[in-house]
Amino acid sequence: MQTTKQKGDNWELIAIKYLKSKWFEICDTNFKFWRFWEIDIIAEKEGFFYFFEVKYRENIKFWTPEDSITKQKLKKFKKTIEFYVLQNKLDFEKIFFEVITILKQKNSYKLTHYKNLEI
Repeated sequence: MQTTKQKGDNWELIAIKYLKSKWFEICDTNFKFWRFWEIDIIAEKEGFFYFFEVKYRENIKFWTPEDSITKQKLKKFKKTIEFYVLQNKLDFEKIFFEVITILKQKNSYKLTHYKNLEI
């Protein structure tokens, strides 16, 4: 039986495959910043850097993948992104925060890509 972490990694691999099909270059995965948060995927495309959170749900009986992105989590994402940008000397004007949600369907899954979100 897979752990929750292993399941999350599987869905992140699906997100990475999707991003590569859209010509993103994957720079980093599961980047952790001390006590704040983890960025699931960091990618680059045409000189811009994208910070992705990947959320997966097997069903929406209790909540959707989107429901798990709370204001408190957004604050932690922002701190982690700021740290990464400063550490890697990136231009704050060339970064984006985006979310990929994956919802299990009967024999497949539904992937939704939310672009250029404010945090």
